[in-house]
Amino acid sequence: MKRIAGILLACCLALESTVLSLAGTASAPAGVPSVQESEAREAPRAPSLHAQSAVLMDGDSGRVLFEKEGSAVRPMASTTKIMTCILALERGDMDDQVEASAAAAAQPEVRMGVRPGEAYRLGDLLYALMLESYNDAAVMIAEHIGGDVKGFAALMNEKARSIGCRDTYFITPNGLDASEEDGDGTERTHSTTAEDLARIMCYCIRQSPKREEFLDITGTQNYYFTDLDEARSYSCANHNALLASLDGMLSGKTGFTGGAGYTYVGALESEGRTYVIALLGCGWPPHKTYKWEDARQLFFYGKEAYALCRVEFEEEYPPLSVTGGLYWEEDGRDGRKIQVCGGLPPGETGFSLLLGEKEQVIRRVILPEQAAAPVKKGQEMGRVEYLLEGKTIFSYPLLAAQEVERMTMKRGMARLWELFWSAG
Repeated sequence: MKRIAGILLACCLALESTVLSLAGTASAPAGVPSVQESEAREAPRAPSLHAQSAVLMDGDSGRVLFEKEGSAVRPMASTTKIMTCILALERGDMDDQVEASAAAAAQPEVRMGVRPGEAYRLGDLLYALMLESYNDAAVMIAEHIGGDVKGFAALMNEKARSIGCRDTYFITPNGLDASEEDGDGTERTHSTTAEDLARIMCYCIRQSPKREEFLDITGTQNYYFTDLDEARSYSCANHNALLASLDGMLSGKTGFTGGAGYTYVGALESEGRTYVIALLGCGWPPHKTYKWEDARQLFFYGKEAYALCRVEFEEEYPPLSVTGGLYWEEDGRDGRKIQVCGGLPPGETGFSLLLGEKEQVIRRVILPEQAAAPVKKGQEMGRVEYLLEGKTIFSYPLLAAQEVERMTMKRGMARLWELFWSAG
């Protein structure tokens, strides 16, 4: 009996020691920064622009690289039509038959001059929309896709919100100056910001399931088509002057109204880098060429100031302390600390982004000082974040690499019972 009592006493002391040691164990906050830095080079001079608002954006990450009043709300004129085009591509079929209404036929210049009852192929109207910027084509497309202009504008606003545009409000599909009361009774104008407009273009060329079709249309120099009865014919020429004069141009759309002035949104690709620019209020007549001067400045600045850099993931993480875990040292099982692993997709080794001179990407490992059992294998325990200028640009979860059962009185007594019988 003395031997049995001694065994029970030793087990109880071991159990008490385990609980105390687990309760008193805590790891320091993890995350010694690892820095990825772009190559040092002489910084180019920032652009001096005519536009009231301008943004240069990384077309792949959506990061703003340069801005001039990028969040100021202004009219956008016919740059509106990039949203009209991408919605029609996503919700319609290029071979759809579209009939001209009296409302479409009544649109002001610039227009095709359609007559009520005429029918056209949707794909042809999209070329007319994006190359010649025809206002009647925009209304025909809107009525076909949204039922009427108001219904289509609702779809435009819904799409804008879904891609992160917080300061954009669409009323018309063609960008003509307009205002109305919204559902809350607030007076709203047809407007956007340079940042939102650039973000819409990023969506059109990189994220939309119809991005290839969008690029095909907006990258076409000349296009010819007829109405479905072949009674009338049209020849369209692309008004994006940079398409033929600037290497790497992917897409672009001009605009002008009395309220908006000259506007422009465009995308360019160079050495694996994608740049998107947006210009609002870029002069009024007779300064039609200001937008081309500003666009060239922004694109050249982007190419000179930013290099494409690769950030490789570091998959070394500190262990995580666990309190209240079940473990038996004689079995080689230890629930006091667990390893964590990165919850990355298979084959994911890093990411690329544009970095300017002396910009640094900082890696931060976020783990609690300790976790409480039970812990399931694969359970999210923390995160790894990569930051640039204090903003998170990439992150992924940290997952428990093993399971830890919770220590309970019932489980402890069961273990003591096992030891008692094995000792006997």
